[in-house]
Amino acid sequence: MKLRRFRLGGAVAALLIACGSVGVATAEEDDRWWAPGEGRVFPATLDYPNEHGTLRVLLEGGPMETRGHPFFEPIGPYGRACVTCHQPADAMSLSAKSAQIQWERLGHKDPLFAPFDGSNCPDLPQEERESHSLLLDHGLIRIARPWPPRDFDGNPIKPDFDISVVRDPTGCNLSKEWGLPSPDPHISVYRRSRPVANFKYILAMGFNFDPKAGLPLPLDPETGEPASHNLMADGRVLSLASQMRDAASAHLGFLEELTPEDIDRIIDFEKRVFTAQQKNRFGGDVNAGGAEGGPLKLAESEPGRLGSQGIPVWSEFDAWANSDDPDISPEERAWRESVARGARNFRERMFLISDSAGITTPIGFGNPVRDRCAFCHNMSQMGMDVAPGQVDLGTTNLPFADPQPHLPLFKITCKAEPHPHYGREIYTYDPGYALTTGRCADVGRITLQSLRGLSARAPYFSNGSAKTLREVIEFYDRRYNIGYTEQEIEDLVNLMEAL
Repeated sequence: MKLRRFRLGGAVAALLIACGSVGVATAEEDDRWWAPGEGRVFPATLDYPNEHGTLRVLLEGGPMETRGHPFFEPIGPYGRACVTCHQPADAMSLSAKSAQIQWERLGHKDPLFAPFDGSNCPDLPQEERESHSLLLDHGLIRIARPWPPRDFDGNPIKPDFDISVVRDPTGCNLSKEWGLPSPDPHISVYRRSRPVANFKYILAMGFNFDPKAGLPLPLDPETGEPASHNLMADGRVLSLASQMRDAASAHLGFLEELTPEDIDRIIDFEKRVFTAQQKNRFGGDVNAGGAEGGPLKLAESEPGRLGSQGIPVWSEFDAWANSDDPDISPEERAWRESVARGARNFRERMFLISDSAGITTPIGFGNPVRDRCAFCHNMSQMGMDVAPGQVDLGTTNLPFADPQPHLPLFKITCKAEPHPHYGREIYTYDPGYALTTGRCADVGRITLQSLRGLSARAPYFSNGSAKTLREVIEFYDRRYNIGYTEQEIEDLVNLMEAL
């Protein structure tokens, strides 16, 4: 068995891990990738350098032996495990860079590139890089959604729109085996892997209904409790348990369902993992100088008073606004002050939000409505939305979405009422929530993600359309005609790097 190396000194590292110390292990370059079934110990705290600084992964109650654990063990014909697409170094998500490194190491033989969803389509020649280009170049996993949609009990839904394929660069949507013409029709969309960390916040709810749609929250059939709706991009699962079953069949190729014991062990692990940026390349520790950032703050805080209903989002960085610490360099001081300005801009800079379903319709804020980034990204410590549900920010629908010639393009034709913002015909790279509900009004609506750990998991947005944090800010600037100055863009990017 290969000895895993950590920059603490061998004997000291082994002692700290064995004793459950909170001492920090820093993974070396060849230790970044967690392959299924390796059987190494998951430390209580583990650091991963990235281009913006250092990501920290914290496991409450750790360290934990992974041998035999269902999150880490390969199960099914592909040799995959949950950890394959939820890598600690990538903030429990999967970066395009990590996928590229694995391709260079093992090519299509690595379980990550399993034909079913790790390639652009299962019927392509799997040994060729081009067959996996969406994963390698854009960090995208293929998501096959049944058509027509099915409800949470598996019953068909009669959609109020038709869907046709305008462009199909992967060939999967027009495939007679995998696409709409097949005996079991499916629509292939391509999305980023969502992080499985910080679930204390992701599962929290600030409302007992879906204010973005003006509807009651769906009930989890297993518990009878309202579901947070924040787990998947298209809201297709209601609980962590159902998310695991969906992943087991759709992404891991399990021939049998996970046992209740396996599900309980995975949930226990995922609820104890917290991840966030710990250090910045210019600004040092993000929890120094009065700031209270980093994963330890996430683990210790409670999401009871959320965002706009309690502690203002990113107010933990306000202490950096006028740093007078004599022990830091001018460069470090400048970066911290920039982060504080970015946090204030995020909360206070007003602009017009227009034609954004889930915000401007159907809930009656008006179109346009004048508000701030924190209007939606309002959850303290996380930057998610305290309100469950999905919104359309224009990342997948034309004319707002940036051109994505590598993705399939669909034409949506509303049968009854036209879409309130796009009319009767919509062109989209991903219908989003509409593939779950069958409603034309939901085309392009996507669940907001946590903003924590962004530095470790490029590219961004559900379809990977922003390669850098700067491109994220620039998209919003164009989309809503905000008019950011170069300094404001830099401040917001620095804020994102600190998360």
